[in-house]
Amino acid sequence: MYRLTSVPDSAALSVRMVLEELGQPYQIHALDKEGGEQDSPAYRARQPLGLVPALETPDGPMFETAAILLWLADRHGGELAPAPQDRDRAAFLKWFFFVAHNVHPTLLQFFYPARVAGEGAVDGVLSHAHGRMESYLALVEAMVADEAPAWASPERAGIFAIYLGMMLRWMGSLPADHPGHFRAAHYPALYRVLSQLEVRPSVQAVARAEDLGAKPFTDPTA
Repeated sequence: MYRLTSVPDSAALSVRMVLEELGQPYQIHALDKEGGEQDSPAYRARQPLGLVPALETPDGPMFETAAILLWLADRHGGELAPAPQDRDRAAFLKWFFFVAHNVHPTLLQFFYPARVAGEGAVDGVLSHAHGRMESYLALVEAMVADEAPAWASPERAGIFAIYLGMMLRWMGSLPADHPGHFRAAHYPALYRVLSQLEVRPSVQAVARAEDLGAKPFTDPTA
């Protein structure tokens, strides 16, 4: 059984959805942040930065969201990602890591701008992050619309869509006047994928467990 260390509506959300989609047994361990667990030697041994998610597996503890998602998809097969021998694997990998290396770090700047340049430069950080996110999401939208890859289609619950849907959830939950406010509805191709994904039993089960609402990706404020 997997053991997922999590806090509600964190990056562990995507891992939990993938575990549900795969039908794998798992336990949720709620990180005791108030009790200082994230700084404890025991937790730092599993996640060196004290962040979530951390997943305890038969092969040892794992951290980094994208790495966990890809490992689960490869280990358990199915349609969550193209297999290493598939022709679609190269295209999938470049866009999956495009999201992991560009969209995710930029998204974090909307929530923690002072980490980048200190309190005095928050407005500049937010403005710069907005411009970059706008271009990143436009590129992903164009790819999904023009190439219609099977691994990011409305009919398939893949780790690419689950990972990106989680991030669009967070951006869509920000106030409308916030520089980080981006909604899935602004991207028709992505919206079609995410609106089908969020009605799957796996996503709905996690949405109920974490009180995320009926449309966690496309209408996170509902």
